[in-house]
Amino acid sequence: MNRPLVLSIVCVGCLLEVCCWQATPQEATTVVMQTKEGTTEPEMVQQELPVRFGFGQRATRAEIAAWDIDVRPDGQGLPAAAGTVAQGRSIYAQKCAACHGPTGKEGPFDVLVGREPREGFPFGKSMEFFRQKTIGNYWPYSTTLYDYIQRAMPQNQPGSLQAHEVYSLVAFLLYQNEIIGPDARLDAQSLPLIRMPARDRFVRDNRQGGVTFR
Repeated sequence: MNRPLVLSIVCVGCLLEVCCWQATPQEATTVVMQTKEGTTEPEMVQQELPVRFGFGQRATRAEIAAWDIDVRPDGQGLPAAAGTVAQGRSIYAQKCAACHGPTGKEGPFDVLVGREPREGFPFGKSMEFFRQKTIGNYWPYSTTLYDYIQRAMPQNQPGSLQAHEVYSLVAFLLYQNEIIGPDARLDAQSLPLIRMPARDRFVRDNRQGGVTFR
């Protein structure tokens, strides 16, 4: 690193330290740079901050609820609705097939359906399987599949799906991956009970440092 660059970094760090020290909440001031009167030299001056800036408003319960949609692995956060494989098949054809293919295997975007490899977990060893991470061979929780779909899909209208539509799509995709039967109906009680094929392939990272790893 050359000396001018080092000097610049040191100067910026000193300036930030001074600014942070000057502009404390207790003093209710901020530090600004302005040109000294009659010169071209800059100087730091303090300005009083207003008690309130006059923009924004307190979030309402309804506004908070609209964003509070996370679904946890244990199913906490799942809404009161339900969906079936048959309903999901129809919704998938309308809103998902263009990106993921008619059956979830064709693409052109992410492949969603596939159970291979059924034994072991060779993704780090085989590039063939590394490129084919699907719901059926890699996704660890059925509940977080719901969470992802409701947040991010469809790509052109994320967040537009109703709860029953998301349940239906999850049901269809789990059926396509040979995880549930064709007559399955999913809701907040039944979805968390589904154990994904790859669930036991994930372990907690309990490394404490050193050379030991797994």
